[in-house]
Parts: sequence; structure tokens; C-alpha cells
Amino acid sequence: QVQLVESGGGLVQAGGSLRLSCAASGRSFSDYTVGWFRQAPGKEREFVAAINWGGYSTFYAGFVKGRFTVSRDNAKNTVYLQMSSLKPEDTAVYYCAANRTRTWNQSSFTSDPGYIYWGQGTQVTVSS
Repeated sequence: QVQLVESGGGLVQAGGSLRLSCAASGRSFSDYTVGWFRQAPGKEREFVAAINWGGYSTFYAGFVKGRFTVSRDNAKNTVYLQMSSLKPEDTAVYYCAANRTRTWNQSSFTSDPGYIYWGQGTQVTVSS
């Protein structure tokens, strides 16, 4: 069992930066693939980024376009999402999700069913 807690959201002006954190409880977090998703008001939840168990493989949604970086510190049981050059359209609730797998399968880590554990979300608001 893993519990995920996101933090670091807030209000930022367009062009600004935020770093989100996803802290995990439980053992063996280094065995988990972790993803970031977001959901804007009135829209479906969408994939943002994912990182593999060891932190050496990452994947991003096309709209990220080099603006976001996902990383992890397994010693701290924490995954980060560094967001830069933020735009008003990045406004959403951001969720982290995890699944205990070392398999790096794009169809899995980019979709909701690929994850078992979810955090409660953190709000990111980007003003124009």
C-alpha cells in the first residue's frame, strides 16, 4: 500500500515556475513507476509526465514541449515536477499516481488505468 501526497501548487503569473512534489509513504517506492496527470475544469484528466522506477527514463506529453521536468529522489520517496514557462492553459489540479512495476510501457504509464495509487491533487493556477 502506498499513499501519495502532492504539494507545491499555487498561484503564479504566466511565464513563472513552480515545483510540485509527490511524497510517498510505504516501502519499496523505488519499484514504482510514477506519473503526473492534470485536470482542468470541465475537461478530462490528461497525462503530463512519467518517470520510471530508477529515474533514468522519462516521458512527457507533447504540450510540455521542454517546459516541464520530472525527477525523483528514491531516498526521500519523492517525485518532483518542475514546471517552467507556465501558461494560463496549464491551470489545473495536478495529480501524481504510482504503480508498482518496473515495466516501462508507454500505453500503460500514459493512461489512468496504468496506475493503482493516486494522490489528492494540488491546484496550480496561472494568471495572465
